[in-house]
Amino acid sequence: MSAEGVLPRELEQLDALRATQLQRLKATIRSAWQEVPYYRAALDQAGVMPDDLQELSDLSKFPFTTKDTLRETYPYGLFAVPKEKIARIHASSGTTGKPTVVGYTAADMAVWAELMARAFRATGARPGDVVHNAIPYGLFTGGLGWHAGAERFGAAIVPASGGATERHVQLIGDLSPDILIATPSYMLVIADALAAHGVTPDACSLRLAYFGAEPCSEAMRSEIEAHLGVEAYDSYGLSEVIGPGVAQELPGDRGHLVIWEDCFWPEIIDPETGAVLPDGEMGELVLTTLAKEAMPILRYRTRDRTRLMPGKDSPLRRLERIAGRTDDMIMVRGVNVFPSQIEEVLAADPVLAPHYVVEVSRPDRLDQLKVRVECRAAIDGDDGAALARRTEVHLRNVLGVSAKVVIEAPGTIERSSGKAKRIVDLRAKE
Repeated sequence: MSAEGVLPRELEQLDALRATQLQRLKATIRSAWQEVPYYRAALDQAGVMPDDLQELSDLSKFPFTTKDTLRETYPYGLFAVPKEKIARIHASSGTTGKPTVVGYTAADMAVWAELMARAFRATGARPGDVVHNAIPYGLFTGGLGWHAGAERFGAAIVPASGGATERHVQLIGDLSPDILIATPSYMLVIADALAAHGVTPDACSLRLAYFGAEPCSEAMRSEIEAHLGVEAYDSYGLSEVIGPGVAQELPGDRGHLVIWEDCFWPEIIDPETGAVLPDGEMGELVLTTLAKEAMPILRYRTRDRTRLMPGKDSPLRRLERIAGRTDDMIMVRGVNVFPSQIEEVLAADPVLAPHYVVEVSRPDRLDQLKVRVECRAAIDGDDGAALARRTEVHLRNVLGVSAKVVIEAPGTIERSSGKAKRIVDLRAKE
């Protein structure tokens, strides 16, 4: 399949698509300038006005939006509509204790559901399929985003959410779903659990799988497909611009994801200078929303490293698989984790020293987070164990994901004369 037949017919030609993008981009900038005080001030400071955008390339004149922007305007400072028109609010972890808050109108929810439905249409799903959704529900956008897309597409959704692996095994065995949605690491956990119950790939009902929220190598995808007997497709999104539903991998084009460009305008920039790079060059992905009412976002710096590729069988350009980050964020079981968050927790405890290392591993297919931290003075076994447990609780409350804490003796963490290496990622790399 291809993106042809997934876009509205009137946008299947490049000229028509570009004209719609320009019209929507002008409306987005106008809305942000008129309704969001932050953007009015930012545009004024940059010396630009909405009318300065006359063609798509003019967007490079406008200022960026970053994670810090969402923190500074927390919670409602980027909303462009009154709270009475907000239909839903989601949030994700931010660089401090405050989450990143995003809002949706009813119209935004309809657009989001349609974008998620495109993923099903373009990859061989069928109306009437049973979809087992093992992405977490709640403030995280993933579970409810896929849920709405499945309903819009015409599938039966099983809102299983994350965790409780034995329950997933039972539901998959009893309900015979056709499609599985989960993070790639959790798909392998489910696959192992099914195998432990004697369910072979040939006997499993699953036909398709969609993964996202964390990196997945080609080797990991091949293992998912072999152990579950499915065709597995990558999906890309982020809560700051909508949630899942920004780009979708399609059959016959592994490693590339079609961007739904009628709703998002992509740019690739040099992460150091901010200059826009030509298609085909590696840099940082920047996204501008074209169809968001509640929270129009201008030039959001995703910090994801990738390149823009020409369309295949459609005018929609494609993203190459994300190659890494331009900041120090790490993804653990679909959760954004920043060293600064961990540091704040450790610094708040006077018993702990400011010397620590964060290790990320995947020993049993599921990401594991370990924090090795020194204490300021020697501590005995029982007190050290109590300190570790207390710190683990504090970290989980802040990060939204569990971490194993190991208390080290004073002077045991390696020192550095330059920038300290705080993150050690031990997960297998491609």
